[in-house]
Amino acid sequence: MARGRYFEDFVIGEEIETASRTITEADILNFAHLSGDTNPLHIDPEYARTTIFGERIAHGLLGLSVASGLAWQTGLLEGTAEAFIGLDWKFRAPIRIGDSIRVRMVATQKREMPHLNGGFITISAEVFNQRDEVVQKGTWTILVRSRPKGGSGETSGG
Repeated sequence: MARGRYFEDFVIGEEIETASRTITEADILNFAHLSGDTNPLHIDPEYARTTIFGERIAHGLLGLSVASGLAWQTGLLEGTAEAFIGLDWKFRAPIRIGDSIRVRMVATQKREMPHLNGGFITISAEVFNQRDEVVQKGTWTILVRSRPKGGSGETSGG
């Protein structure tokens, strides 16, 4: 059984907020290792002190990745998301070691795609830190399954 919402269940304008997650030094170092992005702004405290930020900051893509994970943890798309189609994203402010981020999401558009057995949902997402400052924002477009015929709610595995 799918836990997430089917295409038909999304309501335009409904706001959903995720739990928060604190970004640690280990997160930044692990992301640098995983991604290969070893920019000293992220991993070298001495170098980072000489920048406009005055300290190491998280990779912008780490913030986006954590935001995506926080969205997934809501269960909204569990068993119903078919594909992440695209995004339009802005990095507005740094995410610092020790910042706790959360995501506010609003479904802003639906486009039915019957030949794909679902439709595109456009979600406006804002990432906030613990001071309620927007650090990242943009839109995500996701292909979401339609409700199975017959109303059983079951999905095929895969």
